[in-house]
Amino acid sequence: MGSVMTTSPERICVGSIAGAFGVQGEVRLKSFCADPEAIAGYGPLYTADGNRSFSIKLTRPVAGGLGARIAGVATKDQADALRGTDLYVDRTRLPSLPDDEFYHSDLIGLEIYDTGGVLLGTLRAVHNHGAGDLLEVYAPTRKQPLLIPFTKAAVPTVDLAARRIVADLPEGLD
Repeated sequence: MGSVMTTSPERICVGSIAGAFGVQGEVRLKSFCADPEAIAGYGPLYTADGNRSFSIKLTRPVAGGLGARIAGVATKDQADALRGTDLYVDRTRLPSLPDDEFYHSDLIGLEIYDTGGVLLGTLRAVHNHGAGDLLEVYAPTRKQPLLIPFTKAAVPTVDLAARRIVADLPEGLD
């Protein structure tokens, strides 16, 4: 299973600006798209609040991301000033996802039940530290959040219509 970062149902985070690359205003872009170069095909990208838009053109692969030019950014200082800026696109511009992939915003806040129907908690976040997605489940009765691997085996059911997830917890995770 996979997921894509997002903050609201209308706008999806597809990447971020990691800082300047070189001295000519080029930026290092981190793409959160399954095909990293697809980020350039969605049209203008926006800040989270939608107040700024960016037209980007990919230039070359660089360490840890993609090199890109942003319209109106011509110096290293201008590029550095954009470091940490998340880039969003309207959800309607994105392709529909396969059945086993979900946008984070569709999952956050869903209740998670075990296979016996017992409420485990509420999905608070989706993390990926390089080895696949983990669901962070908050339960008021736990001191620490429960982290569940987001795999078909551990999470056999995601029912967006019913706003619930069923988790089959691996041994020792309960």
